Amino acid sequence: QVQLVESGGGSVQAGGSLRLSCVASGLTFSNYAMGWFRQAPGKERDFVAGIMWSGDNTHYADSVKGRFTISRDNAKNTVYLQMNSLKPEDTAVYYCAAPSAYRALMKVPGGYNYWGPGTQVTVSS
Repeated sequence: QVQLVESGGGSVQAGGSLRLSCVASGLTFSNYAMGWFRQAPGKERDFVAGIMWSGDNTHYADSVKGRFTISRDNAKNTVYLQMNSLKPEDTAVYYCAAPSAYRALMKVPGGYNYWGPGTQVTVSS
């Protein structure tokens, strides 16, 4: 079965950086767009960034543009989220997700079939 497992979360001070990783198994990774979402306590799960199959097409939420970078290594079945200049409002559980194979990148959670368990990111001021 498909499994997505995130890692790399933690606690940092404002202005710091973290790199999240998500390793996928049980699917032909290069056939899937991948997305990162986040959910803060009491809030909805929001799109953060997404990347198409070959990695040459990326999309970002306005709130993270210029600070976060999504990338992927299809040989390692891994998608990354480099997060720089972190702010307290970036505090959330971060999830990676995959839609159906060959499906275009979606910016809503309902467009994704597979989810990781999430990794906590906490940014202190």
